[in-house]
Amino acid sequence: MARDYAARCPVSLVRNTWLVATAILLASQGFGAQKVRVEEELEAYPTESVDLRCEFIDGGGRTKLTQVSWIWEPIDGQRDNIAVYHPLYGQSFPNLSFKDRVVFLHNSLENPSIRISNLKMSDAGRYTCEYATYPSGNEQGTTTLVMLAKPKNSAKVVTAQAGTKSVVVAQCEAADGKPAATIKWLASVGGNHSTSTTDGPDGTVTVRSEYRLVPTPADNGREVTCMVDQRTQERPWVHSVKLSVEYPPSVSIEGYDNNWYVGRSDAVLLCMANGNPEPTTVTWTAASGALPDTVVVSGNKLTVRKVDDAVNTTFICEVKNKHGASSHQITTIVIDKKTIWLSCKPPCCVNKRGTDLNYLLTFEFSINTAAEDSPPRSSTRQSYNLTCESLYIFCMCNSAPSCKNID
Repeated sequence: MARDYAARCPVSLVRNTWLVATAILLASQGFGAQKVRVEEELEAYPTESVDLRCEFIDGGGRTKLTQVSWIWEPIDGQRDNIAVYHPLYGQSFPNLSFKDRVVFLHNSLENPSIRISNLKMSDAGRYTCEYATYPSGNEQGTTTLVMLAKPKNSAKVVTAQAGTKSVVVAQCEAADGKPAATIKWLASVGGNHSTSTTDGPDGTVTVRSEYRLVPTPADNGREVTCMVDQRTQERPWVHSVKLSVEYPPSVSIEGYDNNWYVGRSDAVLLCMANGNPEPTTVTWTAASGALPDTVVVSGNKLTVRKVDDAVNTTFICEVKNKHGASSHQITTIVIDKKTIWLSCKPPCCVNKRGTDLNYLLTFEFSINTAAEDSPPRSSTRQSYNLTCESLYIFCMCNSAPSCKNID
């Protein structure tokens, strides 16, 4: 039967019927369209103010407005009336938590926008502008207020002792922010980190991150960087800290040049210590007993005023800090004869004469205290300070040894 009807009816009539139906459907949707104009979402910060705009749209002017209310929904299921306007009875602010903080911007039913001042984090939620109207009943529009909070960022180093276990060496915190911040670490020391969050009573979140590693003395003073990213910041917050790793001291003795000959003045040894914290005590002793009378000690410096057989001994330096002690020793050999062999390359040795002058000579040399008439069997290449003071220099030029007294 439907096939017969379609056959009898022109195509244009069927098309026009569909167009009319569509127009009727759109018109019916227009009647039920949103009449209360509000902003969908707003963002604000504590202590600031925010304007919640509301406007009634009535194209035909057939709706009678009776009263308008602002209803706050901090959480689902809780509705609190915070502001009411009636053209006869005036304004009312029934919620005490908003008392003296909310005002109507216009004394009008058509535009009952409000301003909330001195905002708090707890003011976040949905705000509904609700009209009592005739004949259509209640009309409303809802704005979601998102409260934001800039985090208070900080980073600090945590002093650790060198060891074999993983410990916390640095901390980073983004406190009282909303939304929660993200913390990352930039480091080259090979550690790892853990992050925790704590919710505040006002909706803020505190994020804490700890950087851990197995600390070694080599890590002391190295940098790790905390980077905090959060919605309210224009760019990530970046802060670097230097690690503080404490460890017992290590020690070495410097200054001995293998040329302590009888009569030499002011030969110096230095006790070089490396520890964190810095060593609190430095002690010099001699393996032979008490320090020789010609020795003077000042802190880490030991000075031999005049070299003699008494300093033909072993000197020991010991340093201490709160984590332990360490020592190092060196044996000094006093040379009886100031005889130095030089293996010279052509041209043959040319000795500059001078009085009370020191010459820095770079030769292949060795000390020979056994005999002056035979060259040494081994040599090392070094820079050597030679004093022209009764000094015999033996030169071998073209395999023909010759003795030069440059006194």
